Order: sequence, then C-alpha cells, then structure tokens
Amino acid sequence: MSHHHDSLLARQDPRLDISDVYVFRGERGTVFVVNVNPLSGTGGFHDDESLYEIKIDTDGDAVEDITYRFTFAPITFAPFSTRGTQRWELRRFDGEAARDRDAEGSVLLRGVTGEPAELVLPAAGAGGDDEGPSGGLRAWAGQAGDPFWIEGTVVTAVKTGIAQGTAPDLAGFDPARASNIFADTNVHAIVLEVPDADLGGAQEIGFWGVTVLATDAGGWRQINRCATPLLNTLFDLEDPDQHIDFNATEPAEDRERYGAEIRSAVERGAGAAGAVAQPAAHAARVHDLLLPDVLRYEVGTEAHFGVKRRNGRALTDSAPEVMFELVLGRPVTMGLDASAATGVPRETFPYLAPPKAER
Repeated sequence: MSHHHDSLLARQDPRLDISDVYVFRGERGTVFVVNVNPLSGTGGFHDDESLYEIKIDTDGDAVEDITYRFTFAPITFAPFSTRGTQRWELRRFDGEAARDRDAEGSVLLRGVTGEPAELVLPAAGAGGDDEGPSGGLRAWAGQAGDPFWIEGTVVTAVKTGIAQGTAPDLAGFDPARASNIFADTNVHAIVLEVPDADLGGAQEIGFWGVTVLATDAGGWRQINRCATPLLNTLFDLEDPDQHIDFNATEPAEDRERYGAEIRSAVERGAGAAGAVAQPAAHAARVHDLLLPDVLRYEVGTEAHFGVKRRNGRALTDSAPEVMFELVLGRPVTMGLDASAATGVPRETFPYLAPPKAER
C-alpha cells in the first residue's frame, strides 16, 4: 500500500487508513477508487460518525469544488453466515458545501457492500446545485484484491537513502528473488464511476481521497488524505513528535507547509544517487510535480502514472518505480510487474480484482 499506516490515528483504526487512490477512464465515465483497511480481514468500513470522501478540484486551485461522501452502517450478518455486509449511502456536495462537513445534502445512492448501485434517472440537485447529477452514476463498496505491489528491500533502501542523503544500498538485492510484500492481501474499496458531464465541464480535474471522524467536541477530525502514491512514505511528512500532521491539512497548503522539506530531501537523495547534474534544480522540478498533493487527470483520456507523463493513475501502473525515478533522477528496478498484485483487475465495473477468498 503506497500510503500504508502513515497517520498515527489511521494506525489506531485501519478502517480509516487509506492505502491508495486511483483515477482512470471507465466504461462510461471517470472512475475514482479509494482503498482503505489494508491487510483487511472482515473489519469492513468504519460505521460510527465517520465519512469517506472523494474530493474533486475542477479549476486547478487544489481546493475541492465537488465532494462525494460515503457513510456506512454497522456490519450485519445473515443467518448461518460468517461474512457480514454493510449498508451505505452516497451524497454529493458542490461549491461551498463541498468544503462543509456539516452540510447534509441529499442521498444520491443507497447500497450494500459487495453489490453495485446505479443512479438510472436524473436526480434533483445536491448540495445547492440546481442542475444536479445526470443518470448513469454508479458506485460499489466492498472487499477486493489489493492492486498495489512493492518490493520491501527496494523501498527500504530508497527511503533510507533519501533520509540519510546516501545512494540506495541495493548490493544484496537480487531482482530474480523479488517478492511483493502485500501479495495475496485484500483491501476494502470504494469505487465510484461518474459521468463526465457531472464534473462541471472541467477538462482536467484534481482528485484526492479523505477519511474523517467526528470528535467529542462536536466537530470533525480529518484522519487520512491520499493522492500521490508513496509521497508520505518517502518523505515522512507525518511527525507527531514535531506536531506535524500532514493528514489533517489541505492540498492547497502543501507547498507552503512541506515544500522546503521535500526540496531538501530530493536534493539530498538525488545528489547522492549521482544521476543528475544539478540536484537543486532537479529538486525544484520534483517539488512542482508533487505538490500540491492531488492526482491530476485529463477527463476522458487513458490514465497513466509515469515518469514523463502523469495523468491520473491506472490500476496496473508501477507507481513505486515511477516515484523512485522521479525523486532520485534514475531508474530503480524492483523486479516485479502487475502480475505480482493480488488478482487481475476486471475489465468491467467495479474493475478491482475479487478478494483472495473468492478466487
């Protein structure tokens, strides 16, 4: 999981821990995926005053203009069954309401985990938008095979090199013996497919996923946010000892809050790796590519998260190798490909591979 256990509060309750997000072209629109509860068994989704949000920026300012919000009911078990299900509701909020967690909105879809739900007919506006969504919106939530893969020895070497300003030590690594440390694991996933007409006419959007929990004081606490894979893993932006809570902040704040730290870390790591002639200039370019932390996607196009072109993120993109090369300025091979992930993504909705137990 590229965003695995980077938040103290998410470690306390993995149901609110976002492991990865994806955005790509689906069968009938733009698909948003938020994976949570990494290494999940039957824990399901958090059901007590919690929110799972898909944030969409339509004008390039790293501030959400549309929010799709999922809430879940407690797990229920059928007679003689050991596998429970959860009912869920989906609401949409636009404009100011997209940034207001106390906004109530109206329910667009209701469903149960493991089964798709679809809005067939046009609905009334949600969150103050008179036009409202068009028909064709569909959603799914449930357990799925984790599409992410990574080699533990390699990511540890890269992460250590960036932190210490040394070249990654891969002397003992044999690509022929590479293994995915998350092989045969499941996640709990939210999949939302939105007709392009519902994205406010934007040609390019920014996307990030968020989990939120109610506080005893009556407000809300943002537990996790995720967009760029491995960003927090490689740069350790979350530091409770220094009262640095990356997951509680907003993308529009990223350059001011975290820009200097990322530039310094990239300059250190790339300089030690020895592949770029001007580490400071390289670090400035990487800073501009990675911050603010949103996934940019050109609506209606094929997604690809690569070194030279980053347009959304597809389920089979090798995100770790892309991030290693972006930061260090040279390729770092893991010896793995998409076949190392848990299952093969489906070509049809909800796209993710079935969970291990069902294959």
